[in-house]
Amino acid sequence: MALARLNGVAVRGIVSALPARVEDTADLAARFGEEAARRLATATGIHARHLAAPGQCTSDLAVPAAQALLDGLGWPADSVDLLVFVSQTHDQVLPATACLVQRRLGLSKSAAAFDLSLGCSGYVYGLWAAGSALTSLLPRADGRPARALLLAGDTTSHILDPDDRAVAPLFGDAAAATALEIDAAAPPMIVDVGTDGTGAPYLMAAGGAMRAPDQPPRLFMDGTQVFAFTLREVPGAIAATLAAAGWTAADVDRFILHQANEMMLRRLGHKIGATDEQLVLALARHGNTSSASVPLALTDAVAASLKAGALRILLSGFGVGWSWATVAATLGPLAVCETIVLPA
Repeated sequence: MALARLNGVAVRGIVSALPARVEDTADLAARFGEEAARRLATATGIHARHLAAPGQCTSDLAVPAAQALLDGLGWPADSVDLLVFVSQTHDQVLPATACLVQRRLGLSKSAAAFDLSLGCSGYVYGLWAAGSALTSLLPRADGRPARALLLAGDTTSHILDPDDRAVAPLFGDAAAATALEIDAAAPPMIVDVGTDGTGAPYLMAAGGAMRAPDQPPRLFMDGTQVFAFTLREVPGAIAATLAAAGWTAADVDRFILHQANEMMLRRLGHKIGATDEQLVLALARHGNTSSASVPLALTDAVAASLKAGALRILLSGFGVGWSWATVAATLGPLAVCETIVLPA
């Protein structure tokens, strides 16, 4: 594990964006049969998912989320110094999607912009990367604190076989935008990250890149291996993060874990000592939205509390790679915290 402390960075707001199209259990029943669809929903806790339209890319979700966030905060586009775009479903092979988003949002040419190609762990990695980069910037001539936009999202439905019942009923599409700003008074964030590349074959989309350019990308997942990895690695990472922060499980107001599967989340919550009140379950109407699942859970299930005051929150993402990342952070009050559904 690698532990880090992030000082002097505040989260100002979060907006999540969902595509208009919804597929629910009734739609799955038409493909897999009513009994199979019912069993899948019962086992996973997922009853509906928002799916991107054909040709609708991850940036098409992230840009409206970012614009709504900038508008809600009253931040001019040219006041953003850094853009980090986290995804594993980029618009195209190159250039970096962050560069395309910089243009679409009208950010300054002096803004730094780069991609992070991570999935389930990506949001927490993005917080660490964006926050660390912000703290390294030299003071601005106008004296304003440095600002960053962290965008995280995936349109995983584009790389699914809709008839593969191992993955099609689980994954939804979403993107989220998070505003960060330098603030010396902000409580520190404690981050733990880890990687085990031996797990790569168990959750992957092998086609569509340089290793297999003639094959279309199709998501494969061995759910048994994912479950075993999660229960093997994540509890220790969470324990290490809590210890480094000087917290116990009882000190945490909410545990926001990667929203992959309700059964797995409940098992994991039990292992880390989270109560039912502390453990957030926000996947019933969204499914597994990969890098967007953690911020979407924040805006979907904890928005009112985060706008009203400060919460001690533990965020943890884990999965494809294997890759995992956890942060203990005091968040709030947030000026903006909402989920929006984009028009069809």
